[in-house]
Amino acid sequence: MDATGVFWWLAGAVVVASLAVAAVLVVRLVRARRLLRSTGVPMSTKVLFWASIAYLVCPVDLLPDPVLLDDIGFLLVALRSVHKAALRAGVGPAARRADRPDGPGPERAGPW
Repeated sequence: MDATGVFWWLAGAVVVASLAVAAVLVVRLVRARRLLRSTGVPMSTKVLFWASIAYLVCPVDLLPDPVLLDDIGFLLVALRSVHKAALRAGVGPAARRADRPDGPGPERAGPW
């Protein structure tokens, strides 16, 4: 296989991996939308959530679409801020785990 073939295989693998990560993050954001209904989550966090979804589907990007790093970055920031705001407000599963005396178990511990 020549150098051009290797390049296209690597480029395809990067695109597939970034699409998979973006899909996982979108699923997590959709699940986190339940937290947006609570009154304890600030409006700025809610706006950030919906802005990240709009940026994902918007045809204008900071980086070209085959490279989804900017989209993934916005989704990560939105997901993290929603979970932190929910924890501060005392709502959602993250707050319930933090209230337990033994803390989150190894099967429950998440990256957030």
